[in-house]
Amino acid sequence: MRILVLGSGGREHAITWALAQSPQRPDLFIAPGNPGTAALGRNVPIAANDAANLRKLVRDEGIELVVVGPEQPLVEGVADALRAEGARVVGPSAAAARLEGSKAFAKAFMQRHGIPTAAYRTFAAEQLDEALAYIDRHPEPLVVKASGLAAGKGAVVCATREEARRTLRWMMEEGGLGKAGHEVVIEEFMEGEEASVFALTDGRDYVLLAPAQDHKRIGEGDTGPNTGGMGAYAPAPVVTEAVLERVAREIVEPVLAGMADEGHPYQGVLYCGLMITDEGPKVVEFNCRLGDPEAQVVLPVAEVDWVEVFDRVASGQVAGFSVPPARRAAACVVLASEGYPGSYRKGLPIEGLEAAEALPDVIVFQAGTRRADDGRLVTAGGRVLGVTAVAESLAAAIRRAYEAVEAIQFEGKYFRRDIGQKGLARLATAGSV
Repeated sequence: MRILVLGSGGREHAITWALAQSPQRPDLFIAPGNPGTAALGRNVPIAANDAANLRKLVRDEGIELVVVGPEQPLVEGVADALRAEGARVVGPSAAAARLEGSKAFAKAFMQRHGIPTAAYRTFAAEQLDEALAYIDRHPEPLVVKASGLAAGKGAVVCATREEARRTLRWMMEEGGLGKAGHEVVIEEFMEGEEASVFALTDGRDYVLLAPAQDHKRIGEGDTGPNTGGMGAYAPAPVVTEAVLERVAREIVEPVLAGMADEGHPYQGVLYCGLMITDEGPKVVEFNCRLGDPEAQVVLPVAEVDWVEVFDRVASGQVAGFSVPPARRAAACVVLASEGYPGSYRKGLPIEGLEAAEALPDVIVFQAGTRRADDGRLVTAGGRVLGVTAVAESLAAAIRRAYEAVEAIQFEGKYFRRDIGQKGLARLATAGSV
């Protein structure tokens, strides 16, 4: 089968790697890809949201299946364009991708369909004074979210009303997040522990992957500004079997039924960003694709043929299929450039990748990398590498991932040293580390 993966980050490297493990031995194309995906297939220099040239690529290369990695192309309708070209596509239509593209739409949708989430109000740019008054009437902390896409950095937990007011003005008056912040959602702060649950769906039926937990903040102990994600692990023990059943019944199934009822069946990956509260799971946000870095842990622990899985999703054949519970655990530690998520240097040589990947069950997923003119691998982004290890236990996976991290060097290498600690603490309490 000839398969096209869209995107250039660590998530797309992980998707390409997963497809490459298939016994079907697919021909893989990646647009635009990165040096890591180049070792697994053919990188094509086309942007992931360049619908016209992607359609031509699908025609010229006889692409049968497309897996869309990032959210921006989905929100812009690339999946619709490629389906019109005759390809099977893993990814929702632009109308369905509004679940991620507009937090205002997503919150209103959840309210219409009785899906548990935080209480909220939405404000347009011209309603700044009304939004400030709303903040003054509500207890702290508060969460201020840009409604549009903000690369995972659009939600700010504000400890005080004053911080919420500053954040609101930064988004709406100062344009700190560009157009993404022209409309803002202000919601109550939910107490609990965050987790990510991924449903792969053909619009009617679905399967769930191992629950994961991301680490969004730059600093250890979940401090500092939000990032695109500094590490992840799976399965996340905070999502027990009972919690997962509630997520399926109270969140996933109402979303699929509601989208179908509203005329926009949801097909692809439904990312449920959750807060596991004392009252049960509640939705923090929906995303319309695999998470990054969650993809780097949920794909390796699923013992399936990923070509078959993605093809079933894209062709409406999920019914009767199942993903077995994960028997092993995975941990991913993100290596970032010094200064991220602010400004950082690029072009710094990366050493030790081969030594890291020589360790048992270690996969280094490339994200912000490129090949220099002399052939050396150098840094090219804020999040540079996702160092993933798979093992029989979460503790072993974490140890192995950090062993691999120590083998890799580049100037200014930064990483969190506490990835997976919440999971280990829960397992210790349960006596099952």
